[in-house]
Amino acid sequence: MALLRKVNQILLLLLIAMVCLIFYNKVHNKALRKNIKAGFAPAFENTTGEEEEEEEEEEEVPVVICAAEGRIGATIAAINSIYSNSDGNVLFYIVAMANSLQHVRKWIENSKLKKIKFKVIEFNPMVLRGKVRSDSSRPELLQPLNFVRFYLPLLILKHEKVIYLDDDVIVQGDIQDLYDTKIQPGHAAAFATDCDLPSTHEMTTYMGFLDYRKQAVRDIGISPNTCSFNPGVFVANITEWKRQKITKQLEKWMLKNVQENLYSSAMAGGVATPPMLLVFHQKHSMINPMWHIRHLGWSPDARYSENFLQEAQLLHWNGRFKPWDYPCAHQELWEKWYIPDPSGRFTIMRPNS
Repeated sequence: MALLRKVNQILLLLLIAMVCLIFYNKVHNKALRKNIKAGFAPAFENTTGEEEEEEEEEEEVPVVICAAEGRIGATIAAINSIYSNSDGNVLFYIVAMANSLQHVRKWIENSKLKKIKFKVIEFNPMVLRGKVRSDSSRPELLQPLNFVRFYLPLLILKHEKVIYLDDDVIVQGDIQDLYDTKIQPGHAAAFATDCDLPSTHEMTTYMGFLDYRKQAVRDIGISPNTCSFNPGVFVANITEWKRQKITKQLEKWMLKNVQENLYSSAMAGGVATPPMLLVFHQKHSMINPMWHIRHLGWSPDARYSENFLQEAQLLHWNGRFKPWDYPCAHQELWEKWYIPDPSGRFTIMRPNS
């Protein structure tokens, strides 16, 4: 009898373990299916990075950055600058379209970046169907990856906080400092406003991004002279983002623009910025201005002083004139972090090249 009871106990424990395993798989697969349906699908990853130390691993600093075919070299340069200048435990979430996944992987694995911790995630643009107007003076700004920032909670599952970066940036400081940005209670993100830098162009207010000729825009009640912000660099609180249903709010404004053309890429230079300006109006915290020195790509003649650029923690070539193209400004600050493409498909443009 004692032996029989022992066998029954073992069988009961096995049954409980099996039920727990089935439940875990069901929940995990449900979350995975939800993310795939929403536009994201894991491709491959290396989350061990360099040799694991025996001591307890420090908190991860998740960084989301996109890798669009035709400008993957920009993503690689940005990642290299972060990896080279940061002491923290950085985990890169690299989001790409299906046709770029292998290109990204081989570039990383055949360079010094093979030591980084990263996940490459495929983005399915079907999630954007019916939400984006096709008219644009700059078609490259309609690239589906420009809207990845709207869907961060569906991409980031285990982190409370995350950094989002455009690919046309170089980080000169320790990314941990940006990650440590204090986000005020009730705020889902922190940005740098366009009025915290010397004026370099006229688009520093909402007037540059919303069509105030439209009654629907005027009815929103935001002054056209309100300082705008650039959503190419920000820190997000994922829990607060989900609580406020930020993604749903952004999609609402995307749909309204499809129906009413509330903003124009001819005015604003893009279609991803206006929804962010509307949703986060007076509802965002601030990052240190030196962590977003921007407008370097607005003109090939755009110039900051050498001392100012040396003190900058992050440089952003937003605008038409990218540092891997020609002409451009301050290309030497970008080129020092560029790693040549092992496949030879991506090349930088220079005079007589």
